[in-house]
Amino acid sequence: MWRWILIVACLWTSVATAQTPSRIVSTSPSITEALFALGLGDRVVAVSQYCRFPPAVERLPKIGTFLKPDVELIARLRPDLTVVHSGPYQIERRLEILKLPFVTVERGSLSSTFSSIRAIGAAAGVSDRAAALVATIEARLQRVRQAVAGKKPQKVLLIVGRRPGTLTDLIAVGPGSYMSDLAAIAGGVNVLSQGGLPEYPRISMETVIRLAPDVIIDAGDMGDRPEQREARKILTEGLWKRQQLVAARNGRIHAVVSDAFVVPGPRLVEATETMALWLHGVGR
Repeated sequence: MWRWILIVACLWTSVATAQTPSRIVSTSPSITEALFALGLGDRVVAVSQYCRFPPAVERLPKIGTFLKPDVELIARLRPDLTVVHSGPYQIERRLEILKLPFVTVERGSLSSTFSSIRAIGAAAGVSDRAAALVATIEARLQRVRQAVAGKKPQKVLLIVGRRPGTLTDLIAVGPGSYMSDLAAIAGGVNVLSQGGLPEYPRISMETVIRLAPDVIIDAGDMGDRPEQREARKILTEGLWKRQQLVAARNGRIHAVVSDAFVVPGPRLVEATETMALWLHGVGR
């Protein structure tokens, strides 16, 4: 689980020094996915260590995480554009000192995902592609909204972290977050959407029982590699099915094996369509 407006001040000047970037460094999975979806994959020269999609990124150099990127390695790669997330990580200042062009994008909500795609497109000289990509995603999301219109909203609990192999140290999705936005479009009501909670609260099993969700979607233990995921899915669903929960009794436990659910990039529409299928039997 990871927290993710284009920051114009000091930034646009940096980006403007590059013409059409030909060597781009991405510092997070969502940025990488946006770059490839915009047809810029052949310009990407390095990505973060957590980037998994598309598979072509596996062969690219890794520059660390978006929290702790290796700025010296980035400099050695001679990029003419580095795309980073906003946050208290001081990477922008370090890139400025090294005179490396960059653009900063925000993550965290559905709207910021769209603004990030547009900002990346503008910085890379493909604004038209970015506008088209956002329009395509929005159109598919609108079809999901239409498909679930009039149906009774389902109470859904979204899990994004826990101790592997157990149902302890649960980290859930709270209000104002990306996955909560997707669940609402898919005809769900996040059981932890009330005000006053952090975006990703820690909860106990007692809280889960009290909330009595209709559906539980667990993305808390996917495994790092695709070959691990089916086994993790079976284990995760088995753990929940042993609990005294409405969702368990009704067979409405869903373990997530696709990181499309937790990476706020172009594949978010696939996650939303899958949620609509799980919540209402419509969509994909």
